[in-house]
Amino acid sequence: MKIQFCGASNTVTGSCHLITTENHKILLDCGQFQGGKIMEAQNREEFPFNPAEIELLLLSHAHIDHCGRIPLLVKRGFKGKIYCTDATADLLNVMLKDSAHIHEQDAVYQTKKNLRAGKPPVEPLYTMQDAEDALALVTPVLYDQLIELNDQMKMVFNDAGHILGSAITELWVTEGEDTSKIVFSGDLGVMDRPILRNPTIIKKADYVIMETTYGNRLHSENSTSIKELLDIVVTTIKRGGNVVIPSFAVGRTQELLFEFNKIFESDPQYQDVLAGVKVYVDSPMATTATEVFRNNASVFDEETKEYIIRGDNPLDFPNLEFTRTTAESQALNMNRTPKIIISASGMCEAGRIRHHLKHNLWDARNSIVFVGYQAEGTLGKMLVEGQKTVTLFGEPITVNAKIHNLEGFSGHADRDGLFAWLSGFVKEPKHIFLVHGEMDSKRDFAKYVEDKLGYKPIVVEGNSEFVLEKDEIVNFQDAMKEAYDDEQVQKVRMTLSNIHSQIENILYGADLAMGGEISDAKLTNIRNTVAELEKATISLGSAVTEEDREAKNE
Repeated sequence: MKIQFCGASNTVTGSCHLITTENHKILLDCGQFQGGKIMEAQNREEFPFNPAEIELLLLSHAHIDHCGRIPLLVKRGFKGKIYCTDATADLLNVMLKDSAHIHEQDAVYQTKKNLRAGKPPVEPLYTMQDAEDALALVTPVLYDQLIELNDQMKMVFNDAGHILGSAITELWVTEGEDTSKIVFSGDLGVMDRPILRNPTIIKKADYVIMETTYGNRLHSENSTSIKELLDIVVTTIKRGGNVVIPSFAVGRTQELLFEFNKIFESDPQYQDVLAGVKVYVDSPMATTATEVFRNNASVFDEETKEYIIRGDNPLDFPNLEFTRTTAESQALNMNRTPKIIISASGMCEAGRIRHHLKHNLWDARNSIVFVGYQAEGTLGKMLVEGQKTVTLFGEPITVNAKIHNLEGFSGHADRDGLFAWLSGFVKEPKHIFLVHGEMDSKRDFAKYVEDKLGYKPIVVEGNSEFVLEKDEIVNFQDAMKEAYDDEQVQKVRMTLSNIHSQIENILYGADLAMGGEISDAKLTNIRNTVAELEKATISLGSAVTEEDREAKNE
């Protein structure tokens, strides 16, 4: 068996890893490179493998740096299944279509420039049709559901706590009489964060592929960042300015709404100042993604479910407005009333946020608040590092607004969070491959792990390939057989597989019963009721399979 790292090997973008056995080739993620022209040019390069030979793809989550080249993969010959969690499948429908739209628009814009300069037209990286073709290959599965991929491979998705639907992948590969276990972390979330559950601790693995986005940095406590944000908002509003928050449409935006909801409903310290302040989510994709969040309550943490049980929508409050149209977005910059604008993209590389920066960066009354990772070469990174003049739409803009960087809101585990997750393995894996981080971050984290645990992780560089020798493979085929042959366990897992498809039938029947006039609120209530039933079924599965999970981790 071989592992080849085809992306996110030198940076945090372009996640893509190839697993090859004698008979099969599969991919872990197929993400887009982000961060300036040099980085993005890599998206048009040939894949270091033949897409038509790839049997299937396991997708960790729906962020573009993990899924953004899937339509290109399909365009170049991939025809296999794409496995992801059901929540990821819902988000993927939003993300890939939005990405295709951007690529098509960029190609039109660049073609106009090229033709005026006597240069040839530009083709989009991929089209909306390519995105549709990719989405047709998606096979959604539930957390903890064992899937037989082929005659050599089985896999299970575990909650990674990073964004809605994000997964840690456990992959078992059998070669001859021996079975080895690969664990791919995807992106790991932060413990005790709003809305989502904590990352799953995995106990045993032969090989670990692990992200290191913040491998050499520590976040502030989330509560500290929330207070900082509120203090920034109050100070900015009092001086008559706007608060502009470049935010990732999936994950950070919903967390911000959750926190603002708590403030506007129950925090008297800030209510007086913020009582009349509007919060605008100015991103069609973020608006749609928020709707997806509302419809996937079954994977929320207990705190968020408590809000729902009390009849509260944790992602809504009276001062909140969603803007979809271009005219609505433009009106925000004509309106001089102090306000809060949450807009994508989070690194300021595309989308409506660039227009809001153009209209707000020059004014010292305003504040720009970053709440997520800023990749090298992005406009967001330039602003965080203190650049005093930037160019937007061909116009130089002086940076007079206050720039704030609140890393406590990041959806990525910091060094201590990564270390805590890695420490969960009961014994050292054969190899730990560090990916999805800048080189300094990976090297520093490798040294930290070696100093603390005595492990020696491999710092992956470039499109490198590793052959996993047979004498390093542990035989635990009997443990796998014990774990999954029990008839009662199989019945529970079959129930988990079937219940999700039944949900849509229930919703469809409810809609017919109401004469097609069911309201969005009632539809959401039905979805939440079904989600609770699904949760109960999963709880039953967990109770029946407690010993099963222990055996699975052997």
